[in-house]
Amino acid sequence: MEAVSETDVQFWMAKVVNWGEATSCSALLDTSRHLGSLRSFLQQVLQGLQQMSSTSEAMKTFPFVGQFLGRLCWNPCVIADERSQRLLLRCLSCLYSAEPLNAVEQKANMWIKNMLCHLISEEEGSVAHATVKHAGLTPKRYHSEALQKVVSLMTEEVIKSCNGLPNTSARCSNGNIYVMSTACAALVTCPQMSPLIGALLKHSMLCGTSCLNQEFIKEVSEALIRLYLCVFCLSLLHSKRLVLEDEAVVNLWCYSPSCLEGAAVSLLESVLSDHETMTQSLDKHVNDSLLPQASADHCHIFLTVSEIYRNVLTEIDENLAVRALIQVFTVCFLQRLTGQKTQDRLPLRAFFPHVMPSLLPPLLTAPSEVPREAWLDHLIWIRSLLQSVMENEAGEDVRAYQAVFQAWFLLVQCGYWVDTAAELLVLAAPENAEPLLWLLTFFHHPTNRGHQRSQQTAEAREAWTHLRMLFLTRPPPPRHLSAVKELLSSSLSANLVLHLFLNFTVFSHGPVSIINEINDKVLTEAAVKRRALWILASIRCRLNSAATRDDRVHSRLRTLQDTLLQT
Repeated sequence: MEAVSETDVQFWMAKVVNWGEATSCSALLDTSRHLGSLRSFLQQVLQGLQQMSSTSEAMKTFPFVGQFLGRLCWNPCVIADERSQRLLLRCLSCLYSAEPLNAVEQKANMWIKNMLCHLISEEEGSVAHATVKHAGLTPKRYHSEALQKVVSLMTEEVIKSCNGLPNTSARCSNGNIYVMSTACAALVTCPQMSPLIGALLKHSMLCGTSCLNQEFIKEVSEALIRLYLCVFCLSLLHSKRLVLEDEAVVNLWCYSPSCLEGAAVSLLESVLSDHETMTQSLDKHVNDSLLPQASADHCHIFLTVSEIYRNVLTEIDENLAVRALIQVFTVCFLQRLTGQKTQDRLPLRAFFPHVMPSLLPPLLTAPSEVPREAWLDHLIWIRSLLQSVMENEAGEDVRAYQAVFQAWFLLVQCGYWVDTAAELLVLAAPENAEPLLWLLTFFHHPTNRGHQRSQQTAEAREAWTHLRMLFLTRPPPPRHLSAVKELLSSSLSANLVLHLFLNFTVFSHGPVSIINEINDKVLTEAAVKRRALWILASIRCRLNSAATRDDRVHSRLRTLQDTLLQT
């Protein structure tokens, strides 16, 4: 076949002979560097074999093919690459004779069977099995451990290259780091390579300068993004995949914006697609994503993630799942930031550069850090600051609208204060209700879209009045029950009404039996129940970080969540 030139054959035969079983660092590096072009050559060989009418004809046309494929089958680096292994299997299959015509083809079939067993099975009695039996290992484990041993040596070399050197420039002058990262690019999904990949990523962060091959960064990023996209794919969880330590993943995010975006979007998609699991333990899922810790350590990561969620919120501003995610992510981030040493911590202004500075202290202070008796005054302070931003909205100045949006987004991020306002409204005196209702209205309706703010404010006040009568009067008046159901189904402020209703359910002091009866009559629609679960998830996150624990409230919240999930 013309596509397989004599020059190519000589080149690749020399290569496979020199590589041997790739049990040295230099052999592994050279094999990895040539994997792409090796696959191209194997593809050419495969196309040639597919045109042969028999094994005998193939062996005459390609006399090198047996030795060539046989040596590659014992190279752990080649076998670790799924695409190369697949090409090897196809080439061997093409050489197999279904009906051998002579002794040569019969002998070839026996050899091919052994090579196939070596690649894809642990069959007793195969040549591959016998060869490594003295070591007490199966062929698959033999190659895995051989590759692990070489990778371990290379990983140690990377670690040592960043230790014990006089200065940063000296550390980053090691050209072998670039060579190693280039070699790793072709094998990023091989599990055995994970320690080396992690060490390379950590190396550049420690040295402060990247000496990594950009193709390596690209391949690792794409592999991690594919993992994010298939996070619920059970087959992927049990197949070859990229496995990195947390620190290495965060280092990769610092290099690759696309990989960071993939992580943020993956978390968002998991929240939107699996509300049953996420609403039960949203804060755990958010922390497990590593995004809060990475954001606290690297300001630009927080800004990127916030921008992604901000853009999503502008498209679906009434989606309670997205709001809950943003609030919980911010809470987890602030907890990680607070845990840092004061001298290592950036000022809050660096993480919230677009917000009026005076809003940061009151909103970013958690309710658990404020005495309960001071909550009302604190919320009145927040309301007055937000009102001062709102006063400029009346004009047509684009900057004024942007200022209002940024203030509102900060309120969404710090939604625990809105939840606190809703809790206080359960037992609030009428003279104290107005600033709290204003906060809830602004939270759910930040713009005066359609000049409906006065109507929304009136509906909030009406809902609060009905809820007070419904939960504080015995027995619950049917008229107020009907009014609440009507507001939940048809008002402009359905989410606001639901927010208030759930806080009355969780925090009111009425008998559990009566409250359960009210819930059963009000929360009847599936869509309302789903929205309710996200509001409860936000409430639960705030309660989990409270200074003290109220077992009665936690029990009632858990019961309500379980009931909504069951129905």
